[in-house]
Amino acid sequence: MPEGDTIFRSARTLHQALAGRVVTSFETVLPVLQRVHDDHPLVGRTVLGVRSVGKHLLVAFSGDLVLRTHMRMSGSWHIYRPGERWRRPRVAMRIVIGTADYVAVAFDVPVAEFLTEHDLEGHAELRALGPDLLGAGFDPSAALARLRRKSEAEIAVALLDQRVMAGIGNVFKSEVLFVCGVDPYRPVAALSDEEALALIGKARELLNANVADMAATPAAVRGHDRRTTRRLQPGARLWVYGRSGRPCRNCGTAIRYRMQGADARGTYWCPRCQK
Repeated sequence: MPEGDTIFRSARTLHQALAGRVVTSFETVLPVLQRVHDDHPLVGRTVLGVRSVGKHLLVAFSGDLVLRTHMRMSGSWHIYRPGERWRRPRVAMRIVIGTADYVAVAFDVPVAEFLTEHDLEGHAELRALGPDLLGAGFDPSAALARLRRKSEAEIAVALLDQRVMAGIGNVFKSEVLFVCGVDPYRPVAALSDEEALALIGKARELLNANVADMAATPAAVRGHDRRTTRRLQPGARLWVYGRSGRPCRNCGTAIRYRMQGADARGTYWCPRCQK
C-alpha cells in the first residue's frame, strides 16, 4: 500500500532516471491523458524533474506541462531499461514514458492528469493538503493547529486525514500510535499539546527513517519492507500492523484489530501498551 515514504522514494528514483532526458515515446490507456497528449505531444519534451507532495507524484516537463498521479491503494511506478521485460502484466499498464535510457511505467494508477504550473498553484486537492511530513520545510506547529481542528475525531482517524498532515497511511498510523503509547480510539481533544507533538514528531521520524533505509537506484522503483522496530529479521520489522492476535513485542498481550472510522480502515493496537 503506497504511503508517503513509498511515493517519496518513487519520485526520487524516477527523478534520477528521467530528469534531464528527452521523452522519445509516450503511451497511455487513460483517455483524459491521451486527449491532452494529442493536442500537446509529450514526445520531444525534456523531463525537468520529479517530486512528491504527500501521496501525489508530479512529473514536470519542458513547455509548462506537469503529470500528476495518485496511487490510491494499488498504483505503482516501475523503471526499466528499453526492451527489458516488465514485472507486471501489460493489462495493468496505465502510462508509459520512454527515453533513450529508461522507460517509466505506471501500473494500476487510478488518478492521473496533465496540468500547467498555474493549474498546480490553484489545484483544490493539493492546496488542501496539510504539511508534508517528508518536506524540508515541515512545520510541526502548523500540523498541530490542523490536528486541533479535528478535536472530536478519534486520533487514528485524524492521522489518516491528509488535510492534517500529508504522508501517513494505514501502516504508519498504527505504528506511530503504538510507539507513542496512544489508544487509537482516543479523541484528539483528549490529547495534550505535548502528546500531539510527540505523535507528529514520531510520524516524521519513522517516515524519514524508511526513506533513508533504501537508497534510490534508477534500475527500478522497488518495493521494500517497512521497518519501525530496530529489528532486521524478516517478520519482525513492525510493532503491531498485520499482527492481529499475535503477542505484543513489548508486553506479550494479544494485538487487537478492528475497522475504524467512516472509511472502515483497519487499526492494530496493543490494549495494554496503548491504554
